[in-house]
Amino acid sequence: MARRSHGSIPNRFQTLVYTAVADIPWGRVASYHALARHLGCRSPQAIGQALGRNPFAPQVPCHRIIRKDLSLGGYAGSTLNAAAAKKRNLLEEEGVLFDAKNRLIDQALIWSWND
Repeated sequence: MARRSHGSIPNRFQTLVYTAVADIPWGRVASYHALARHLGCRSPQAIGQALGRNPFAPQVPCHRIIRKDLSLGGYAGSTLNAAAAKKRNLLEEEGVLFDAKNRLIDQALIWSWND
């Protein structure tokens, strides 16, 4: 079992997550579930926890990870807070648009690691 990183130095699992997220191109998104599958991790929640500790944002673009149902998701699991609004703004600046229910409009923007 990997040890947790509580400071700014990522543990091994977090490093794997951040490296994979850094592969997602500008203007594209992937889901927590797809990232977990790519890394051989059974828990999309573990992906979310690692991204919640990302000390390298926005250079490691954790804002490009959305929910499996194509909804925006957000930081701290909420789509109603200022952090989630920032996530949406960052994605909209990249041309990734969401409808009024915070769902991805263009599914062609979904990134795959081609596992």
